[in-house]
Amino acid sequence: MASGGQMRNVASLLLLLNFCMYVIVVCIAGWATNIAIDRGFIIGPGFDLPAHFSPIYFPMGNAATGFFVTFALIAGSVGLASAIAGINHLRAWHIDSLPSAASAAAIAWTLTLLAMGYLQTFAGL
Repeated sequence: MASGGQMRNVASLLLLLNFCMYVIVVCIAGWATNIAIDRGFIIGPGFDLPAHFSPIYFPMGNAATGFFVTFALIAGSVGLASAIAGINHLRAWHIDSLPSAASAAAIAWTLTLLAMGYLQTFAGL
């Protein structure tokens, strides 16, 4: 059996990797959202709304890109919050701090699956 100190080292390494992954996801999704807002529709006094108007128009990808980028931005933000809860659990390393870190991680993982499109595939949407 591994001792508590070894498990704490492994958990901190995985938490660091998880934090870095979510930072990268938030940066890329934020960049894509910024591009979509900058290159979106220009609506003014002489312009009509397009037939399929969306407040955030994504000039890249297909029609599903906007949904996936939005879900990725939400999943990345919740993932960063779960990493902060995990850091709190690592500092305390007590059974009382485990449920909050585990529930935040489960929610972040579910939103990450949603952002990757797995839940839409399994639900048949």
